Amino acid sequence: MGKTKKVGATGKYGARYGSTLRKRTRQIIEKEKGDIKCPKCVTKGSIHRISTGIWHCRKCDAKFTGGAYYIESPRGAESFRISKRKQRELEVMEE
Repeated sequence: MGKTKKVGATGKYGARYGSTLRKRTRQIIEKEKGDIKCPKCVTKGSIHRISTGIWHCRKCDAKFTGGAYYIESPRGAESFRISKRKQRELEVMEE
């Protein structure tokens, strides 16, 4: 069984597992396998997942951690924003 227009990569599951689970799986697969930019060299499409949460850029040979299915988890993005904001606040206080 191959990919089809409606179900995409989850066409291999056929009628099994229920439509909602297949839709969620499709979203995860499309996000994981899509063209992702490397945070270091900003090259599109050179990132691949080594294992859960470990990502590798084939071009610049960078290895970094992230989310299980995407290079940036929502919690990681939030932590990054908070640390940047705190850094800006400290810079303003020093001036």
